[in-house]
Amino acid sequence: MADYLNPKLDCSATGSHETYRTLNPATGELVREFANATDGEAEALLARAYEAQLTWRAVPLPSRITLVRKLADLMDANADRLAHQVTLEMGKPLAQAKWEILLPTAILRYYADHVEELLAETTVDVPGFSRAYTRREPIGVVLAVEPWNAPIYQAMRPTVPNLILGNTVLVKPAKITAGSTLILDELFAEAGFPASVYQTALVSQEQVSRYIADPRIRAVTLTGSDRAGASIGEQAGRNIKPVVLELGGSDPFIVLDSADVAAAAQTAATCRLVQGGQVCVSPKRVIVTAKVSDEFIRQYTEVFASQKLGDPFDPETTVGPLSSPEAADLLQEQYQDAIDKGATVLVPGGRVPGPGAFFKPAVLTGISREMRLYHEEAFGPIGIIYQVADAYAAIALANDTKYGLGSTVFGQDLAEANHVAQALDTGGVGVNKYLGAPIEIPFGGTKASGVGRELGYSGLDAFANIKTYALA
Repeated sequence: MADYLNPKLDCSATGSHETYRTLNPATGELVREFANATDGEAEALLARAYEAQLTWRAVPLPSRITLVRKLADLMDANADRLAHQVTLEMGKPLAQAKWEILLPTAILRYYADHVEELLAETTVDVPGFSRAYTRREPIGVVLAVEPWNAPIYQAMRPTVPNLILGNTVLVKPAKITAGSTLILDELFAEAGFPASVYQTALVSQEQVSRYIADPRIRAVTLTGSDRAGASIGEQAGRNIKPVVLELGGSDPFIVLDSADVAAAAQTAATCRLVQGGQVCVSPKRVIVTAKVSDEFIRQYTEVFASQKLGDPFDPETTVGPLSSPEAADLLQEQYQDAIDKGATVLVPGGRVPGPGAFFKPAVLTGISREMRLYHEEAFGPIGIIYQVADAYAAIALANDTKYGLGSTVFGQDLAEANHVAQALDTGGVGVNKYLGAPIEIPFGGTKASGVGRELGYSGLDAFANIKTYALA
């Protein structure tokens, strides 16, 4: 999610800093510092997860479902506390933090409602055998390396399907949002889960590497930058372990001649600004055909210009600070680079002087290949608009990126819109509506946006032993 070229900033939890330290991004003040696990403590976490898995996998599925439902109820009851901590640590407006907490509770209830169906045996006729069937069974301990932009949701997205399957999970949070993730340990215990089936691990990058090499860790999942994904993927491959990597995105939002321009502009701008633009599947590149570009630009820029930047706890604030001064500085470098090389500023913005990590939302057009924003992911509230001649030019530009996470196509001519959607080299595409990452369907990307899928049935398949039984 973060710029893979910049070692100072990484949306994953494998950044260069070795201290779990929360700074309020609105003020720059220290909130709390957490002690890193010693090597002995890191070993104890893994040992407990391994021992817990041996008994957790034998717990009947109905009992696991009951615990999952209890956890969902507890998260609902603690939603305000969780949301407050998320806003304090990473700076998104409180209303958006409350919305984040709704997502993991929905994931918990989705799998509780559907896991029996999703785990149903598959029977196949095999010559020479009276019966052959396939089951999804747990594999052991899963290590999840998770980012700061949605710390509760991101921790729970891989945890829920793995726990309900019978695996145990160690979650390494981002170093700036450990306080949010640690609340989950309390809630798991209160819900009645056996000790150590879920644990937050405040471990270092070196300790993560040792975990991956340890045979007790059976699989690894990471949400973060493609730089972090390359490192984790290489280590997992070296140790022959399955891996899911959900990495960066520079998602195209294509507006065709036949589009409902008002709906397209409102959707593109609103979705771009959620969480201050710090979302991997945010529609970062708008590609609009010349016929409708003037009207689209007028409406899109109106949304950006109307935002209120400020204290994320103020209910009138629509855009809070970025997650850290490093994040804001990097975005300013990308923004200034584009301006210096000839980009046109449609809505002026940029780094705000003073305490905190504030970046005023901006809109640019005229982005060319020599600019960093053409190639890099802009992880913040910068809207980028490209104007093209037609649908064919839109497809070519949309695919001219190393990323391939999500995409959106707006056009009332459904034959043309579907043709464009099918031509996009991405893991998902929404037609006349922003897709995002619905719980019910597989989520992930292509190219540098990662490998593997989460959510839906894929959330169970990713780290299951898909085991076949055959009876003569």
